[in-house]
Amino acid sequence: MRSRYFTAILIFWLVSSAHAAPVFVDGAWLEKQLSVPNIVIVDMSEDDTQYLRFHLPGAVRLPYHVLVKVRQPDRVLVRIGDAELVHVLGRLGISRNSHVVIYDDLGGLNAARLFWELERIGHPAVSVLDGGLVRWILDGRRVVNTPALQSAVTYERGGIGRDNEAGLRDVQQAVEKHTALLLDARTEEEYIGEPKKPRTGHIPGARLWPWDLAVDFERGFVRRDEATLRKALAGAGPDRPVITYCLTGHRAARTYLTLRALGFENVKVYANSMNEYSLMPQAPIKQGKEP
Repeated sequence: MRSRYFTAILIFWLVSSAHAAPVFVDGAWLEKQLSVPNIVIVDMSEDDTQYLRFHLPGAVRLPYHVLVKVRQPDRVLVRIGDAELVHVLGRLGISRNSHVVIYDDLGGLNAARLFWELERIGHPAVSVLDGGLVRWILDGRRVVNTPALQSAVTYERGGIGRDNEAGLRDVQQAVEKHTALLLDARTEEEYIGEPKKPRTGHIPGARLWPWDLAVDFERGFVRRDEATLRKALAGAGPDRPVITYCLTGHRAARTYLTLRALGFENVKVYANSMNEYSLMPQAPIKQGKEP
């Protein structure tokens, strides 16, 4: 009886994996899916006016700021609650059966946040358009300026979400007991810190890995090839636990997207990032170029 149970679980896992949506899709694939009913394309370009000028056919609009809020009283920028997120998804016409394809005009910087959120709540199929609006335009693909009218639905939570969010305690454990590799997705200047400002710098032990290392801006904001990215990770393999952070979780989510595309399974985003960490008087901070 027990062997049949585990066999059934294994078959379910294999079938699910076979049908898992790819982390990235390209314009050629998406162009063929524009009329597929369960595909929902989400525009997360930086400026609302950009969507009004032109966007992908059928794309619904989601500004980045909708996914975050200011926590009181410390003014830390945090993610919205799950109930609010589910409401946002339903308003966009996204159901559990939807294959969500997200794009922006920033090399995936905004799109990565929604990708991370959807994996966190266990949405079955979510992908990011490689190169986003920039590559789509450079390839001469069709755009429109008519806002998409998507009927609202009720998003039904179900399944098990990915354990991909790190809290302050997780970060402290990584510092004290080396339970995970910390990747700082900010700029070198932010990582080094300012000597006259003691609560600037990086979390001790964190490796500097700016989010934009993963984007080939000269080729239309597409992702860099895997060999280049793996070399930049200097031996950090997919089996090693990783926690990414930045200032507010924005850039850290893009690094999360990069690692997920490289096959990393145990990767988390410290969503509150340095905005929270730097407010903790007992939390150690290091300045300089060395981890």
